[in-house]
Formats: sequence, structure tokens, C-alpha cells
Amino acid sequence: MKKYIAVAGNIGSGKSKLIEFLCSSYRLTPIGKPSDDNPYIDNFYNDMSQWSFHSQIYTLSKKFLHFQKLSTTHHSVIQSRTIHEDAEIFARNLYKSGHMNETDFTTYYNLYKSISSVIPAPDLLIYLHSSVTASRKRLLAKSCPHEKLIPDSYLKHLNRLYVNWIADYDLSEVVIIDTEQLDVSSSLVDRVDILEAIERFI
Repeated sequence: MKKYIAVAGNIGSGKSKLIEFLCSSYRLTPIGKPSDDNPYIDNFYNDMSQWSFHSQIYTLSKKFLHFQKLSTTHHSVIQSRTIHEDAEIFARNLYKSGHMNETDFTTYYNLYKSISSVIPAPDLLIYLHSSVTASRKRLLAKSCPHEKLIPDSYLKHLNRLYVNWIADYDLSEVVIIDTEQLDVSSSLVDRVDILEAIERFI
């Protein structure tokens, strides 16, 4: 039976490594990350107020295209970050911090609500929780130059929104994993613990 699995979590929480591991352990096809080819991403991190609306709309449209492809595949898929996080955490944070004005946020959010009403919820949401310190350490080890420039205050605000969001999330089954010390790349114990936590859902 085809499954739709989503991995949620802040920037630097370990989503990419976990998805890579799960794809090697199960027959899962990863759904691409919109940020991988987002033409606005560098401009966004240099000037969030100028490019926040453009970047969020681009991500929303790419996520919708992914769901259109999902309906035609017979394979189980795994996605990095849900469309709900993009709206309820990232766009909302930009609005609350003054980087997106009310008109742009309302336009974006209304479009998000229309799209989210016609797309499926995940069969399983895996939420990765990580402190800002642990996320920063992972970001410094990555090759993405714009992510290394993300201020700790930005990550901290996102973390607060994530905690509130996951507490109210009720669209699907949820597995919460603390990734503070998690190392799926080299720790056999961590890999076994992960598989045990999600086995009954997959």
C-alpha cells in the first residue's frame, strides 16, 4: 500500500540525513525540496523583507506540483517539510517579525488554505526536535553558504512556533524524535532506535 510520509523540523534539525537513511532502509521515493532550486533563496537571506513573499509563493507552488505528481505515482514517498510548516511556521514568522506585510501574508495564507484543503495529509509525520545550538552545529557542517548566515534569533523564533504547531497538529499519526545527539550516519544504535520508532507505521 502506498504511503505518504513527511519529515518536519526546523532548519538544521537533521531532516536530510534522516530521509537519506529511511530511503536506504525502505522503498521510499523522496519528494524534492523546493529550496534546492529556489531562485529567490539567496536574495531572501540577504534581504528577507524584500523577498519573503516571492520565496514563500515559489515554495508553495512547488509543493503543490509535488502533490500533483504524488497522485500519479504508485510508490511510497517521503517529503522534507510539509506545506503546513511553510505557512504556519515560516510565513507566519516572517509576518510576525515584520519581514512580510499584512497584505502579502493574507494573500499568501488564503492561497495556502485553498491548496491545503485539496491535498492529502501525511500517513505519518516524523517531527525532529532540535535545540538552536545543535541546529547551528549542523548548519556549519553543511555546504550551503546562505544557511550558515542564518542568525540564531531566526532559528529560535522558528523553534517556538514549531513547539506550538506540533502540540496542536492532528492531521495524522506523529512520531517525535529528539535529534540533539542523533547521528543516523554513523551510529548503529541511533539507526535501530529510529526504525523501531516508526516500524509499525511503515
